[in-house]
Amino acid sequence: MSSSLSGTVFLSKLITQYAHLHERTVGKHADEYISQLGIRTGEWVESFYGEKNEQWSVERYAEVIVDIKNSIGGLFRISEIHPDKVIVKASGCPFGEVVKDAPHLCMMTSSVFGGIASRRMGYGKVNLRKRIAKGDPGCEVVIYFHPTDEEEGHVYENLPITPSNGNPFIWDEEAIESLGEELRKSDEMILKLLDELETLKKEVDTLKAEKATKL
Repeated sequence: MSSSLSGTVFLSKLITQYAHLHERTVGKHADEYISQLGIRTGEWVESFYGEKNEQWSVERYAEVIVDIKNSIGGLFRISEIHPDKVIVKASGCPFGEVVKDAPHLCMMTSSVFGGIASRRMGYGKVNLRKRIAKGDPGCEVVIYFHPTDEEEGHVYENLPITPSNGNPFIWDEEAIESLGEELRKSDEMILKLLDELETLKKEVDTLKAEKATKL
């Protein structure tokens, strides 16, 4: 039975479809855009849990990242807490099942968790071990607080912190120009591909015409 329609369900579907379209048009750079949004969103969310530059214990960090996810509709829980890492698991995603339409949205989780770890713990390395978006029955995420070769992951360190009374959602010119440059490259790649397809089409038409003449 399908879930009943609600504002949350509608918004989740809208966001995931937008993200899916974004990934199709931007390609491999989509993950980076989502990551940057997650880093900035995470910094904003942190303001609900304490002052900037405040060092947290491992336990506090784990409690906060789980509370963040559950506050926006996820079903997360702390699985393990160690001095050098935290493992959290989830039986439900804030985006629901529609996250399967745009699995690269998982980078939002990675960058929120990793960004907060970088700012509060000094370093963050995040590995999305299991993902509902990829068909797993649940999610499993590990966050390391020190460099390690134990497993792969996305590293977050030396992240800039918005000045006091600043707004993390006001992007600086350098960041905007960088993202704009990546978009321009993607546009040029698409145009080049279209030109190549048109050239190939003409070559095929020519071969067909030559074959028809010989017959």
